[in-house]
Amino acid sequence: MQLRLDAVVWRKVKYKKLSSKTINEGKIFMRRRISPREAKRMMQRMGLSMNAVPDVEHVVIKTSSKEIIIEEPEVAVIDVQGQKMFQVTGGKMTEKAVERKLTIPEEDVRLVADQTGKSLEEARKALEECEGDLAKAILLLQSKF
Repeated sequence: MQLRLDAVVWRKVKYKKLSSKTINEGKIFMRRRISPREAKRMMQRMGLSMNAVPDVEHVVIKTSSKEIIIEEPEVAVIDVQGQKMFQVTGGKMTEKAVERKLTIPEEDVRLVADQTGKSLEEARKALEECEGDLAKAILLLQSKF
């Protein structure tokens, strides 16, 4: 896999026959492509390097509510003055919601059970109802007779 860097440079060109209203006082701008060699030299002068990451199968971006999965992307590592940035392009993108399973530590269950005088099972159920919030679980069990 080879990354191609295309840069564009603008230069002024004067045309005497064209109207000044249409082309900004007889001057128009034309684009010229920079050769890859010249672009690489410019990048080195700015302290920037860009390298491809070979054989990437998929990229997973995890958030608190979903996962974004990008299949067969092209990934480049851009190093700018010691900071690394990852550029991910292309590929098939899928999103899926993350199912969060609540895990309640055993010491939380014991704490709630001790504070309320209820059994460990009742304390665990209360913690699950309150999504692991200790104070809410204690208040819930104390309000039940």
